[in-house]
Amino acid sequence: MNELRELRVVDFTSRIAGPYCTKLFADAGAEVIKIEPASGDPMRRWTASGRALPAGEDGALFRFLNASKQSLVATLESDRVGDLVGSCDLVVDDFVDDSSSQQSEQLEALVPEAVVRLSITPFGRGGPWSGRPATEFTIQAESGSIGTRGLPGREPFQAGGRPTDWLAGTFAAVAALAAVFRARTTGHGERVDVSLLEAMTYGASNFMDLTFRLLGVETPTGTIQSVETPSIEPTRDGFVGFCTNSAQQFSDFLLLIGREDLRDDKALFQVAGRTARFAEWNEIVHRYTRAHTTEQIVQAATLLRIPVAPVNNGDTVRHHEQLVARGAFLSEPDGPALHPVRPYRIDGQRPDAPRPAPKLDAHASTVASRERPEPQTPEPIELPLAGLRILDLTAWWAGPSATHLLACLGADVIHVESTRRIDGMRSTGGLLAGSLEQWWEASAFFLSANANKRGLTLDLTEPRGVEILQRLIRTADAVIENFTPRVLDNFGISWERMQAINPRALFVRMPAFGLDGPWRDNTGFAQTMEQVTGLAWVTGHPDDQPRIQRGPCDPLAGMHGAFAFLVALIARAEHGRGVHVEVAMVEGALNAAAEQLIEFTAYGHLMQREGNRSPYAAPQGLYPCRGSEPGAEQWMALSIETDAQWIALCDQLGRPEWTDSLASHTARRSAHDRIDAGLRDWFRARDRDESVAKLVAAGIPAASVRDPRTTSENPQHVARGFYESLDHPIVGRQPIPTLPFRYASVERWLRSPAPTLGQHNREILRELGLDGSEIGQLEADGIIGERPVGK
Repeated sequence: MNELRELRVVDFTSRIAGPYCTKLFADAGAEVIKIEPASGDPMRRWTASGRALPAGEDGALFRFLNASKQSLVATLESDRVGDLVGSCDLVVDDFVDDSSSQQSEQLEALVPEAVVRLSITPFGRGGPWSGRPATEFTIQAESGSIGTRGLPGREPFQAGGRPTDWLAGTFAAVAALAAVFRARTTGHGERVDVSLLEAMTYGASNFMDLTFRLLGVETPTGTIQSVETPSIEPTRDGFVGFCTNSAQQFSDFLLLIGREDLRDDKALFQVAGRTARFAEWNEIVHRYTRAHTTEQIVQAATLLRIPVAPVNNGDTVRHHEQLVARGAFLSEPDGPALHPVRPYRIDGQRPDAPRPAPKLDAHASTVASRERPEPQTPEPIELPLAGLRILDLTAWWAGPSATHLLACLGADVIHVESTRRIDGMRSTGGLLAGSLEQWWEASAFFLSANANKRGLTLDLTEPRGVEILQRLIRTADAVIENFTPRVLDNFGISWERMQAINPRALFVRMPAFGLDGPWRDNTGFAQTMEQVTGLAWVTGHPDDQPRIQRGPCDPLAGMHGAFAFLVALIARAEHGRGVHVEVAMVEGALNAAAEQLIEFTAYGHLMQREGNRSPYAAPQGLYPCRGSEPGAEQWMALSIETDAQWIALCDQLGRPEWTDSLASHTARRSAHDRIDAGLRDWFRARDRDESVAKLVAAGIPAASVRDPRTTSENPQHVARGFYESLDHPIVGRQPIPTLPFRYASVERWLRSPAPTLGQHNREILRELGLDGSEIGQLEADGIIGERPVGK
């Protein structure tokens, strides 16, 4: 279970994004050498509870993120660091502010061309915002994430638990491993540039920019913030979470709550309709949910195949029956904390337990020099996955986001749907049903997550459809799917059958809850994962209920799936046979929610919702600026992580009396109400954009809360080319968000628009050897087609 054991990674990172990226490498067997200053990584002393750690004891979150790594105290000027960098496969850094720009240049001078260098920064390297001060909170504000979320008339709120860092770290791991895969076979290294802002724009703005462009809205007006309903609802003994993404799921929900009479109320089938009658609708739902326990509701909803889950926290998550049955938790090797396991299995096996995180400089005398293997003959530079064919049996967003990334990296990805059951994400194009005849081609999610793919329709309920799929499998390097396990079981597509058809094919399965356990066949979406793992528990205002985060868990699952695919690809290159990969969506989300579990089991601290405050910064919040009106506030996000930033803020404020005696983070956390009152008075009289510009220039993390409908206009996105325009046969030329990282060797990520339904049927079937008459018969019999049945 050490698939990456031949790789050496030199890690200069701190915080979460970089260490989680390199943790994924360490968990797959890579040698990861953590380079630290003499004072050590500041995360060694971090606890969300503010607990003071005894001398020599590292924080539990640090121990989780850095298990199985080695520690070496050194500087970039050290010959030893130069030797390590010159002999490794991957160098990872997160040098971001002005004082570290010199470090970045020093490091670049040490990295050979054949080595991959990965940089993780708030805004990416280059562009007008490069080096701008930022925190998780200000990134969420500027990405459009915060602007999507909140009860009408109330202050919008952040997604709790630092999802930007976890999501960006996972994207970074995939980007880096793909580049390393190519470097080891061709001799060409890469410079990989990851942007946290782009990661959160991709993962949590819900493609609203593209959606409103498709709707023809040139100048958005009014607030866009909302909450989903039904979603998390109060029960007799806690909270339960639902997800009704489809009309069928909502219809079944009405049956669950005993209100079948409302099935004729078509307005309720639309999110906007329920939002317009929010109080009335909530009363209807709560009349049912408050009369039953969470367990009773979960059981009843599961029978109706409604995605449902208890709303867990850092304590209760460890008792969830599916996670316990799956062995999703491990006791840390050197402390009391529980932590999540690696979020994928290779050939059905979990890896060995990780080694304890290293003490500072523990490997000063044991880190060995080595010769980095060089390919015999450097080959022309191509995309890392050029020449691979992947059958994409995924739907909605989690699975398609994985295969989209692999397509961007050069794989030939064939997205398979049925005219009887189109990819469910196409249904979001129904917003244009009144103005566009082929509305199923106008889903912003589908257009974004399926660019660079080819499209094939096959009715797999028919033997001929399955027979064609099996012929395609013979030509493929991998099959990737994300249905509940029973779906492919019904089609007779098992790992054993895959091996018989194509012994070299990788089989990547991405079910919501895994291939075994009591919840094996339960349906789950991103919302469900947030509810189960605790991510929703820490999202929302303290005087309100938990709220879902809306988005990050889908690409989190997708990137964990893509990383596991690359690990399996490297394993196949070694032993030559196919590999069975299982990536449970819930376990990827569980890793992103790890801090809650770790804090509770290590320190007895149950993390809670704090609205827009957090343990990581104080003061932190949203402040209405000049021109604000109820429902149309000019929100500015401010987040102070360091004492130096606080001093700079006090200077900008003119050092009013209420800022006295607040020099420490602990003092500012305790006095947050007093600080907020002073800041609201100060900012209310000032222009938002001018205030942000002045604060940022003074080194203070601040940002406007961007309307998610305008993210493509962000000057940093424009400068870095994060959006790329594509011509689509139905919706025309549209700007599409790409990947939240750049390769120095790649000018554009997008080569072709998302396929229309069945667009490449004839092309792909001819590649299999079918002639025109055979293809025509398949069309006549409805095995393939280019329109949904009944449309």
